Amino acid sequence: MSREGIFATDFNGLTEAQPTLPFAWYYDRDQYQRELDTIWSQNWVYLCRADSVTASGDYRVFALAGHEVILLRDDAGELCAYFNSCRHRGSRLCEQGGGSFKRGRIICPYHSWSYDLRGRLVATGSARTVAGFDPADHGLSPVAIASWGGFVFANLAGADARPFAETLGEELSPLNNWPLASLRVGHRFSKTLACNWKLFWENFNECLHCPRVHPGLCQLVPIYGRGLMVRKDDPHWRDRADDDNARVSGRLRAGAETWSPDGRAAVAAFTGLTEAEKGIGHTYAVAMPSLFVVGHVDYVRSVQITPLDSERMRLDAEWLFAPEALDDPGLDLPALTAFAEQVMLEDGQACELNQRGLRSASASHGILMSEEYEVFAFQEWVRCELGEAPLAEARASRASRRKERG
Repeated sequence: MSREGIFATDFNGLTEAQPTLPFAWYYDRDQYQRELDTIWSQNWVYLCRADSVTASGDYRVFALAGHEVILLRDDAGELCAYFNSCRHRGSRLCEQGGGSFKRGRIICPYHSWSYDLRGRLVATGSARTVAGFDPADHGLSPVAIASWGGFVFANLAGADARPFAETLGEELSPLNNWPLASLRVGHRFSKTLACNWKLFWENFNECLHCPRVHPGLCQLVPIYGRGLMVRKDDPHWRDRADDDNARVSGRLRAGAETWSPDGRAAVAAFTGLTEAEKGIGHTYAVAMPSLFVVGHVDYVRSVQITPLDSERMRLDAEWLFAPEALDDPGLDLPALTAFAEQVMLEDGQACELNQRGLRSASASHGILMSEEYEVFAFQEWVRCELGEAPLAEARASRASRRKERG
């Protein structure tokens, strides 16, 4: 099948059917390891909010692509990260998921090698130093980190990591008008799903499933009820280019302001948003492979994807609010968060259904239809990260379509 002129030029869609990734890529263990070693080890992966590691010496430990990473604040209060492994004989340094390093020292529990908060080796316990040993050459192995709007990312490639701004800057720019760094977590949701991590991203990138899977969401976002994500997904969108009806424009239903059970904002809207941003009701920013963030007029929701094995992943979501909003006695968090939780549970069930069918398939791969142009762009990204396909047209498509989505 051709890869030339894949994307239609007059609307959002594929010009002809395209093959999916091989079905085996969603359950084969060797393929899963290949993805950990490339996609998850060489890209910027979301860890946590910066304010979850507050004081000098505080740390958290994260699992990332089969490795463990220590994120901490150094003596100057700056965030830094290292592999959770002693440079002596490889012992695990931190057994707990978080805590604080006493007296500013990271001490190996095996042979007492000691490091300062900048990862420099300062003592070798009771071991005598010998010729040919230079402590400066045996500091902790660093992990590259970057921050965006209070979100902290890590890259196992360290000094060889691709620059964060060049890699994700354009994808994250749709939320430039939200005060992300000052927001605080008001609610968390976590769910382990019996599906490959790629299936969740593919589900995120299309709305053909929406009419059957998300009846409540389709009432709030009427265009989803047509199996479309944005106005230009309709090949005949120009015939109604000025129509502001929600089933055509992609806006929330008439009278709705945000994602909530009744569509009303729970607290005061953020200042600084444009009329278009307030009007659309939901604006997306994507940091592949691990995070997407949705900006609403009154809160922000982040959704983190973490692979656990070839057929399991974890979903972690956080609802972020202005500090004063969390102090508002009128904020009904359980009611507000229940709406998006229901949507994520529905998505999870659909992805698990998809996973269960892959091993039973008689074919080696599936087929993508016109509306699944973003799924194709995602799958091309995966192929490219694995060194298997050119990406230029798919990358350009994803960036431009993301801006249309909100």
